[in-house]
Amino acid sequence: MLDGPHDGPLLRFGLANAYLQAGQPAEAVKHYRDCLQRDSLFSAAWKQLGKALLADGRPEEALGAYRQGHQVATDKGDIQAAREMAVFIRRLEKAGEANATPE
Repeated sequence: MLDGPHDGPLLRFGLANAYLQAGQPAEAVKHYRDCLQRDSLFSAAWKQLGKALLADGRPEEALGAYRQGHQVATDKGDIQAAREMAVFIRRLEKAGEANATPE
């Protein structure tokens, strides 16, 4: 179905979710990004991209995805997704502060 007539953001989102559930976050990241290339206003895909990046050990990239997703969700009035991503942003920022080394 990929690259066929039925390929689209929902197909890529579903595939990415399956990869994430199967413990393959790097593959999930690829498909979430492809989903977002097709529909950059897909709030749930931004949230899941952040989750996959975290699972893949990339917290800075996850923070960026959550920030961008939060802005998208806020702009389109997706209040619940914006709230959830705001929580994830705060947690990552706090974790980053705790891991920062004093100069």
